[in-house]
Amino acid sequence: MGAAVTVRQERSSVSRRLAYFVISVVFANYLLDNFLDVIKIGATPGRIAGSLACLLAIGYLQLRVFSRPGANLRSGRAYLALGAMAVLVYAPLAFFPDELNNMPGFLAGSSLLVLPGRVRWLVFFAVALGNGGIQAWYADDVSSQIYYMIASMVAGLVVYGLSRLPSLVEQLETVRSELAALAVSQERLRFARDLHDLLGFSLSAITLKVELARKMLGTHTERALRELAEVLGIAREALTDVRAVASSYRELSLADEIESACSVLTAAGVATTIETDHPELSPRSRTVLATVLREGVTNLLRHSEATRCAITISSAGGAVSIDIVNDGAPAEVGTERGSGLTNLATRAMAIGGSLFARTSSDGTYRLHAEVPVEPAPQEPAGDARPAGQPMAARFAQVLFTVVVVGYGLMSLSQVAFDYPRIGLPGMAVAVLATAVEVGLVLSLVGRPRVRLNLASSLLVLAAMAVCVYVPVWMYGNPLMGVAGFLAGAAALLLPRPVGWMAFFAVVVTQLLMMWIGFDPGFFWLAYGLYSVMNHGLVLYALTRLRSMVSELHEAREELATAAVAQERLRFARDLHDLLGYSLSAITLKSELTHRLVTIDQDRARQELTEVLEISRQALADVRSVALSYRELSFDEETQSAQALLAAADIEVTVRIEACDRLPKDVTVTLATVLREGVTNLLRHSKAEHCEISLCRNAELVRMDIVNDGISDSARSSRDGSGIGNLTTRVRALGGELHAGLLPDQKFRLRAEIPLPAN
Repeated sequence: MGAAVTVRQERSSVSRRLAYFVISVVFANYLLDNFLDVIKIGATPGRIAGSLACLLAIGYLQLRVFSRPGANLRSGRAYLALGAMAVLVYAPLAFFPDELNNMPGFLAGSSLLVLPGRVRWLVFFAVALGNGGIQAWYADDVSSQIYYMIASMVAGLVVYGLSRLPSLVEQLETVRSELAALAVSQERLRFARDLHDLLGFSLSAITLKVELARKMLGTHTERALRELAEVLGIAREALTDVRAVASSYRELSLADEIESACSVLTAAGVATTIETDHPELSPRSRTVLATVLREGVTNLLRHSEATRCAITISSAGGAVSIDIVNDGAPAEVGTERGSGLTNLATRAMAIGGSLFARTSSDGTYRLHAEVPVEPAPQEPAGDARPAGQPMAARFAQVLFTVVVVGYGLMSLSQVAFDYPRIGLPGMAVAVLATAVEVGLVLSLVGRPRVRLNLASSLLVLAAMAVCVYVPVWMYGNPLMGVAGFLAGAAALLLPRPVGWMAFFAVVVTQLLMMWIGFDPGFFWLAYGLYSVMNHGLVLYALTRLRSMVSELHEAREELATAAVAQERLRFARDLHDLLGYSLSAITLKSELTHRLVTIDQDRARQELTEVLEISRQALADVRSVALSYRELSFDEETQSAQALLAAADIEVTVRIEACDRLPKDVTVTLATVLREGVTNLLRHSKAEHCEISLCRNAELVRMDIVNDGISDSARSSRDGSGIGNLTTRVRALGGELHAGLLPDQKFRLRAEIPLPAN
């Protein structure tokens, strides 16, 4: 995926460079056309110098002020430049009334770029209509007036579009980056929901059963042993849930959850009745119902003092419902109280179901959820299209359509000058040919998402060639076909080298037709060159810029996906480092207590008290990880490690220098390394001795965890994700993590983190 993003970004960069080149060429062609008109009408040195200075000043303002990427077009400098542009456009008309009549297009386009709101469109149309009015002052030909009005509008839109689209793409990049951050936030919410739904139940059940086992010690030892065995089973299942949540996969078994709910409620002294009658469910519906059951039982244990509970699962039509009714109604009820019921409602609605909770007048509390047996297929996340992108794409599409249609109308208005010779049939052929070209450009050539194979591309180009050259052959007017559309289409549809060769071949062919067949003279040849190149380049540039919008849209979606994946990895690491430790400690101490029940009940009761504390801390860890906040205390982790190692009959020596005033991120990372190191020692080694030391100097802080259980702990440094997660954390601070055997055959985990200079 990263390679695809890189390729798209490179293509976008090429498109931006090419766009700036095309902008320069198109604007230069506009200016050159007017300069040639000056030379054609009256080429005195004074007129040449004056017109050239005026045209170069307009070009400079357009390229260096209005079309420059990143320019502040709402600044005083931009308004001053717009005023200067107006002077340069209108003042020379007193001296060049027929030569500089295309320059108002630059003023119209720049007004759209600089002026705010509706004012810019009023000025735009005023400039375009004014240009037609100015021509009416000097000529009575209505066709000329219409032509120059259309030409000003089209030129203004070309100036605006070629200058504005790169800025829109830049804005789009910012919007997509924000959407990537939003996707991460949504992923955090999803993780928070899964953590609450899955691990909250397990940890609550552990807490309940440990309390019950502690009460049973000495009076009902066999019952206490059974409860401890169930605690071990729940703790191991919770470890599996940690991996499931971190991997973003979890399909709950409704049957297993029913059995677990019955066991937990019975252990809590709640009389339970369960009735089930439902068809085979889809995995999504089954998982939602199982989650509702799990959350409902969790809430009952946490927030009520129920003595009876009835669970009913039934089907009606194409839906399955679950009702959890108990006689311990909480004081306040509603999906707004806490996040559990809100999460459940979100899950149910996501597959077309519903959920509500209410208290009845008889003091009973009812949680009801209904889901379809077969929910609608889940739409891929990638199909979603946020609101920020289509606006840019729609703007590009409207602009492209208006410019293409405008070029077609300009071509027809020029053909209209020859109406006395070609008559109505000639005009009809010109209209038909131009309409076909415009239709092919808008429907096939200029559509970024339309991919034509080579055969289809050649067929489209052949049809456009017929529309360009046949009317010229029939009526002898070289302007009857929009040859620039054919040139631009060739550059777009054919492979790049061949396409550009075909582009210039169309340009040369147009010049040869005008020169050999019609002998138009130098200035008409220059106009033919200018018009074909400009129309072709504008068609190519606007199409490529539209494609760039789509490519950047897709690239930013992939970046958003990558950001989500990175967030998942971070959650997985936090889950492993925090909850993995707590659940391992619960498992270890429960096993130890199981052995001590018949040997030393006071010691067993003490261990159970510590299990309760660990399980409560684990619940706090669930909230911390879900909210993306967790600041471990190194002192607390040191004390916890000592107690845990001592409970496992491992002799521990701790040598900690005074390390106050360390940066917070350093102490949190060291605490995490200590927690993970002790967890790995307990899981994978048979150590009898462990030494924990921490020292610092002016440049770095170093922590060592050394034990003599070398056989399995050495393998754990290579297998599993724990050491890899710690390495990532330590390197993020510029440090190093080393794990391996020492010459005396002991295993050492060392973390070295540099300290910032004072």
